[in-house]
Amino acid sequence: MGNRGVSDVARGTAPDRGVSGAVDPIAVRVTLEPHAFAPPAYQSAHAAGMDVYAAVTDPVTIRPGEVASIPTGVRLEIPQGFEAQVRPRSGLAARHRIGIPNGPGTIDADYRGELMVLLINLGEAPYAVHRGDRIAQLVFARVARASLEVAAELTGTGRGEGGFGHTGR
Repeated sequence: MGNRGVSDVARGTAPDRGVSGAVDPIAVRVTLEPHAFAPPAYQSAHAAGMDVYAAVTDPVTIRPGEVASIPTGVRLEIPQGFEAQVRPRSGLAARHRIGIPNGPGTIDADYRGELMVLLINLGEAPYAVHRGDRIAQLVFARVARASLEVAAELTGTGRGEGGFGHTGR
């Protein structure tokens, strides 16, 4: 497993100083496939998301308008009551117009397959994904399961049926 360009935080060799006022981190088990570049990792003490690395063998070129599924070599065991959200990286969006078409993507707690990241090229030029590129962020969040109650009508509100753009600019 190569570590080109990976920080001490990403390698897990930086001291864990915790975040003042933050809740205790949740334990998430991870396995790495032989083709994995590195496990997802926080790049700063206050980062909300862990960067996810491309585990491609050869560069993958995404042409304008295309979607590509990029392997990460990572499998997660997310605790019940949590999800992992796969979110786009703002730098890729701003510089290259690369995003996540279903962003945020959801990884359920009972999924054990390899984390694959869907990337879409919204730009006008082809974009190449290389081994070790940071391609997404992984954010863990609590989830609530709902119990739906079918009703004849819903309680009224001031907004009512006002949809997209209803509250103004």
